[in-house]
This record gives sequence, C-alpha cells and structure tokens, in this order.
Amino acid sequence: MDRKLLYKIVAIVVMSILLLVPLALIEGQIRERSQRQHEVQQNIAESAAGAQTLTGPIVVLRYRERQRETRVAPDTGKVTEHTRVLEHHRLIAPESLSIDGAAKVETRQRGIYQARLFHLDSQVASRFRFSAPVADANAELLDLQAMLVVGLSDPRGVTSDPEVTINGQRHRFASGKVDPEIMSLQPLTVALGRIEAGKPYDFSMAFPLHLTGTTRLAIAPVGDSNHIALKSAWPHPNFGGRFLPRERSVGAEGFSARWEISHLARNFDNALNPGSGEALSIDFINPVNVYLQSERAVKYGVLFIALTFAGFFLTEILRRSPIHPLQYLLVGLALAIFFLLLIAVSEHMPFANAYGLSAAACIGLIGWYLAGALGGWRQGAAFGSGLTGLYGVLFGVLRSEDNALLMGSLLLFLALGATMLATRRLDWYGLGRKTEEA
Repeated sequence: MDRKLLYKIVAIVVMSILLLVPLALIEGQIRERSQRQHEVQQNIAESAAGAQTLTGPIVVLRYRERQRETRVAPDTGKVTEHTRVLEHHRLIAPESLSIDGAAKVETRQRGIYQARLFHLDSQVASRFRFSAPVADANAELLDLQAMLVVGLSDPRGVTSDPEVTINGQRHRFASGKVDPEIMSLQPLTVALGRIEAGKPYDFSMAFPLHLTGTTRLAIAPVGDSNHIALKSAWPHPNFGGRFLPRERSVGAEGFSARWEISHLARNFDNALNPGSGEALSIDFINPVNVYLQSERAVKYGVLFIALTFAGFFLTEILRRSPIHPLQYLLVGLALAIFFLLLIAVSEHMPFANAYGLSAAACIGLIGWYLAGALGGWRQGAAFGSGLTGLYGVLFGVLRSEDNALLMGSLLLFLALGATMLATRRLDWYGLGRKTEEA
C-alpha cells in the first residue's frame, strides 16, 4: 500500500506538470489578443494622430558670416588675404512659457478593441528677450534672419489654423524646414524676417493650439520659466516624464495639474530632443487593462491547481475517500478553463463582472462534479467554498498590485497552516498499514 501511495503522489505531480501546457496556451492567447489591441491602437493613431510631444516655441536665428583671414607663406613671407563664408544658427529660449489647457478624452472602438484619443484645447504664450549677434572684428554678418519654431511629433493632430499674435500683429504658421540638428520634430514656423545685428529685441507672442493625439501628451519645458496648467475630465491620468506636477488633484470628476519648472531644472539642448526624455507627460491610461490583469491571473494558475490537488490528497488520507487520478485531471482542466473564460468574457464587459461570472461558473461546475465524485453535496460545497476563497484572494491580488506579495504570502501561509492543523495527529508511518487493514 505504501507503494500505491507513492504512485498516487507521483501521478499527482505529473498531472500538475501536464496542466502547465493548457495554462501556457491560454497565456499565449492572452498575449496575442493584447498584441492585437496594440495593433488597433497603432492603426487608429495612423488614421488620426499618434502620441504627441510639444516642443517650443523657440526663436531660431540664421545668419552667414564672412570672415577675412590673413595668411603668410612660410617660404616667401608673402602676405595674402582670403575670405570665407560660414553659416551659423543660434537658438533662443523664451524668457517665459505659459501653457494653459483642457483635454477631452474620446474612446474609439474597432470591434471589441479600443483606443483613446485626447483633444487638447490650450493657449500658449511666451516672451522673448535677446540681443542679435554681432560680428567679430575680422568678420561681417550677412543675411541675419529670425524664425519662430514650434515642434510637434505629429502635426496631423493640429485641428485648426491658429493665428500667432506677436506684439499685436497676426501671423500664421507654415510647415517649414528646420535642420534636424536643431529640432527632430515636425516644425511649424513663422518667419520673423531680417533683424539688425547687435540690436536688443523684446516681444511677446501667443496662439491657441487645438491638438489631437493618441494616449500620451508630452510637453518640453523649453522656457527659462515654465508655467503649465492642464485639466481634464479623465479620472485616470498617469503623470510621467522628468518633471512631476507641483500641484495636482485627481478624482472621479477628472484631474487638474500645474507645473512650475525653471531653467535650473531643465537642460535646454535636451528639451529640444524628444529622445532625451526632458519633458513632462500625461498618459490617459485605461485603469483596467484586461489583458494585463488576465496575464497576471494566469501566473497564479499553478498555485490554484497545487492547492486544489493538496485538498484532494488530504481528503483521500483523512476521509479514506479514494479519488481517481482522472478526477484530479478533470478538476485541474476546469481550473485552467477559468482563465480562458476570464479573457473571453472580459472583452465584452467590465473586468470585475467578467471575473465574478467566470469564477461562479467554474466553482459551480467543480462543486457539482465533486458532489457526485465524493458522494455528497456537503463535500462538494466544502470544496466550492475553498475555491471561492481562492478566487477572492486572487481578485484582491489583481486589484492591488502593491500588495500582491503580501496577499500571496498570507495565502500560502494559511494553506500550510490548515494542512499542518489537519494532519498534526496523523501517523504517516502507519498510514499504509491502516489502509491495508481497513
């Protein structure tokens, strides 16, 4: 009989390992659905506008410099003069930058998949103070031009033709060309014309910006002094980037946030490069990512199966109720099917409702099956109650990622404690003899 008990334990371990196969297949299906969701989001972004990064406004000074050089031939000592023309540019940061805006979030669907677009209505204002460059003693400045530049990662999201007011005069943006070394984003430009060398300039400018994008909005604080205030009715923002809000309020009615960033806290050159991350950002995230939570749930599938099989094994030992390995396998498959039901149903209803419906279906199926397999509804109801507790703990883990380790550790501790309590007076050496005598 001891040998039979050993065979039963080996069979249980083998079935637990075999059940990893359907769990892995289900996890792969979740990844495929998640990838499809990402592809739909990318497709909607290609049709509307992608994630947006706003850089600017800045002033770009372009000029050519004619330099005179005197050269002395080393052999003859003859003195000759040469000239060469060099092209330069200089970037002027605004003395102050103010952006005040409100964002509306729109959810677009393609089949069962969703993507979120934001529509930002904002007012951008800045002030510039600078002196035009002057030439050296042996040089002459040629064709000194100034241009106002605003960079966007996807100009298709500009839903209007904003008028730029500069010292009371109205201008319009154009799709200009800027050296990628200056700004890698798509530039919107306003030609300010010729300026005089060495002359100081002081002007203010403002324009409304109506911008559409997908999921993420980033703003580079290019000003020496940056004041940015944003609000939205979306209640689930994720503030990121290198600069967190100085003040923020998030509630069921939405959020409001305000940033105050000085030139001491930011690097101007990096702010012009979106790849450097020198920006503040807001992600209009989905608070319940059904694919991420389903994938996390599947990772606990092995724990579910192990605890359930442990309960079966204790029932066999304590109640002398033999359970066939095929019954173990069927119950394990029912536990695995729960995760497939979860991902399928959660695509059509809120995650909490999908979880409750899938759990109730699996608990009912397993409880009904065990009532017949173990010879009574009492035994089936007892296992169903235990599974209800397991599913409740898993739901808490999924809802509170920060406490996942704590809750998982407590679950394992309680399971071990219950096992030790139930078997504390069991004579493991005499188990085989007692079974044979019975």
